Parts: sequence; C-alpha cells; structure tokens
Amino acid sequence: MNISVLGCGRWGTFLAWYANKVGHNVILWGRENSKNYIGLKETRKNDYLSLPEDLELSNSLEKSVSFAEIIIISISAQELRSFANQLKSLNGIQGKTFILCMKGLEATSGKRLSQVFGEEVGKNINLAVWVGPGHVQDFVKHIPNCMVIGSENIEITKKIVQELNSDLIRFYYGQDLIGNELGAATKNVMGIAAGMLDGLNYRSLKGSLMARGTREISRLVRAMGGNDITIYGLSHLGDYEATLFSVHSHNRKFGQAFVEGERFGKLAEGVATVKALRDLSIQYDIELPICNAIYEIIFENKNAKETLEDLFLRPVKFEF
Repeated sequence: MNISVLGCGRWGTFLAWYANKVGHNVILWGRENSKNYIGLKETRKNDYLSLPEDLELSNSLEKSVSFAEIIIISISAQELRSFANQLKSLNGIQGKTFILCMKGLEATSGKRLSQVFGEEVGKNINLAVWVGPGHVQDFVKHIPNCMVIGSENIEITKKIVQELNSDLIRFYYGQDLIGNELGAATKNVMGIAAGMLDGLNYRSLKGSLMARGTREISRLVRAMGGNDITIYGLSHLGDYEATLFSVHSHNRKFGQAFVEGERFGKLAEGVATVKALRDLSIQYDIELPICNAIYEIIFENKNAKETLEDLFLRPVKFEF
C-alpha cells in the first residue's frame, strides 16, 4: 500500500520509518525550508534514526497526497487548522484515509483535532487518530509497545490496524473518539505537572498525580459525551509511563525546566492544551483542579511550589 506521512519532526519521521518497515511504499513530506527537512535531505538521518533507501523524501504536498491511500499527519496540533485548509484545496483527497497522530486540543476553541480537521476538509472523509504510549528512542531499539487506532467508523479502524499492526506496535481498536482524543491531549498536561514535581523534588507525589489526574479528566470526558472509562485505557493512563516518568518526554522536561527557571526549546503540546482545558472547564462547568493549577503557574505566574502543595494537600474530603 502507498502511505504518505506529512510532517518530518521526530514522530513523523519515525512513523514514515515504521510504515516502510512493515512493508509499505512511503513518502515522507516536509516543508522545503524547515530545519528537519533540510537535515533529512542532506544526511537522510536525524538524532534518532536513518531513513531506508527506498523511503522517498518530498517537499511537494500535492505529490505526497496524490501518491497515497493512507495519509498520516504529524505536525503541531496548533497548526492543524491552517494545514487542513491547505489540504482542502488539493485535488483527489476524497476517498483517502487520514490519520491524525498529534496529541492536543485547539487552544483557541478547545476543539478536538478530528473536529478541527473535519470542519476544514469536510465530513465525508475517512478520518482516524493514532494515539497511545511509545517513544521513538525505544521503538528504534525494537522495544515494543501497545497503541490505539480510533475512528467513528469501525471498518476504517480495522483496515488501518490490519495494514500497520506488527510485533513492534500492537494496536487496539479505539471505540470512543472523544475519550481517546481528550485522553491523549490531556496526558501532556499531566506530564508538565509531573515535570514540575520532579523539579521541586516532589517525585513521590506522582502517584497522587496519576490517581487524581485520571479522575479529573474522566469527569470532563463524560461531560463532553465520551466514555469516562476510556481515560483508564492506553490513550491516557497507558501513556503515563511515557509521559510522567520518561527521560524522553518533552512535556515532563518542559515542566521540570519551568520550575528550575531554565528555558526548554522544544515543542511541549501540553502548554497550548492547558489553555483549551481552562475554557472547557468553564464551558462544561467541570472542576479541573490539576489543569487549573498548571495554567496558573504557567500563565499567571503563581508560585509552583505553593500552588502544587495547596493542590495536593487540599482540605480533607472523600476520595470517591
């Protein structure tokens, strides 16, 4: 099968490598002037992997889209709307299957990424999300993991899983798009909180963060029409190891750098997501104490140590 991956950052480049590894013809697209694309063009490798010879690199969006039956998108979540608008103007996108591989919410609207994509490209397209735990650094060492493919059409889900399942990534069928997307996005916010606890030498509070964080987000998922049990699956709780504890997690590293007064130069999607969650909390009248605390620390200059202590050492109440 022909597959194109749009976006040649750390994750997008891995996805192209992976699709090639499981036997597909692959084009990896990047913007001509992007640092990632220029580096791959010159050396055919990045910090994590080398591209196989039969994997094509292209900066032509039109060519990459027309080539493929399955199109995987891996760009910044906040750029998705303008990028989808760009895709809409290309010929022949109907009938193709698009997979969104970013974990975030649109900061300005609080909308899930499948909603954003559908609004721009149109409802009558095959659309799925690919979420769950896993780091490029582990996958390229052949350390396996479990992930989720979810869509509103089970036949599309099954087709994608059939084409991409392997010994390296075992896929599960996602049955709740709302829960899977919200879960994947919000685990990045919990990752920032975990990094802040690391930076404050409060690592032992990460267990409390996991327990309370899942409860908090499950309430929001239910209010938004999803299944609250989804949060305890791979898209959220299952991704905690890779986000709350991993040395590789950008969101955890951002949180730690933030409380240590250091600058973190890479993309941490949780920063934009926590803005969206602030609005969703108000819109759905759901208390999100952890998300709210992270918002106040990042955007309102609240003291991280005091805010997080107050959060976890709140007045006595029933656990459930």
